[in-house]
This record gives sequence, structure tokens and C-alpha cells, in this order.
Amino acid sequence: MAKYLLLKHYRGGPTPAVDGAPMDQWTPDEVDAHMRFMHDFGARLEETGELVDAQALSPDGAFVRYDGEGRPPVTDGPFVETKDLIAGWYVIDVESWDRAVELAGELSAAPGPGGRPIHEWLEVRPFYGVPAAVTE
Repeated sequence: MAKYLLLKHYRGGPTPAVDGAPMDQWTPDEVDAHMRFMHDFGARLEETGELVDAQALSPDGAFVRYDGEGRPPVTDGPFVETKDLIAGWYVIDVESWDRAVELAGELSAAPGPGGRPIHEWLEVRPFYGVPAAVTE
């Protein structure tokens, strides 16, 4: 088994999603359908033992950095670029890279406006220092 991060982006990727309207412009029913899909996807992965963690992120936040011994951390932000980029994630533990990509493809089909798949770009990244599973 190998662990992968499926990183959800609000509006990231090589090309825009099919319907790039931000979620705050969706109807309440469209948001509910999307969230139900996400919940059901996570529940299915939990049943198969492939789910490690899943979280959605608040749009609030700030960048923080160390500014020297005895000094308070420097904060700046939140930066719009990050809030617009990272929506949340799934951490999965699967047999192979191919399975991670397969699951990301399924997640990309979450419903959006009008109930149509949003074709969302997802970033799939293996955990550092964790050997990747070999596919045959």
C-alpha cells in the first residue's frame, strides 16, 4: 500500500473546469448535491479501507514565518491565491499509482451547476519517503 494526497483545487489546473463558476455562485441544491457526492465518495473509500483522511478547508487563513529567536512570528495574508487554490484533500492508502489516479478521476466527476460533472482538476501526489506501490 502507498499513501497519496488527492488535493482539491477551487480553480486550479492546466485548463479551467468545464463549468468554472465558483461554488459561492451555485444554488443551495447544487452545493448540497456536490457535498453529498463528496460524503458518499469518502464513505465508499472508508468501506474499502482506502481512506486515511479527508478535510475541507475554510477560506480563512494566513501565511506565517519565523522571524528570529524571541520575536513573534511574522504573519501576512491571508493571500487570495491560496484561498482560491486549496479547497481540501483526501489522503488515501491504495495498492498503486493507477488506483490513486482512478479515484482522482472519479472525484473529478463531482456534480456542479445543473448537476453536471465539474471535471475538477485534482493534484495526485505520493507521500514523501513512503515507497510507491509497484504496478505490474
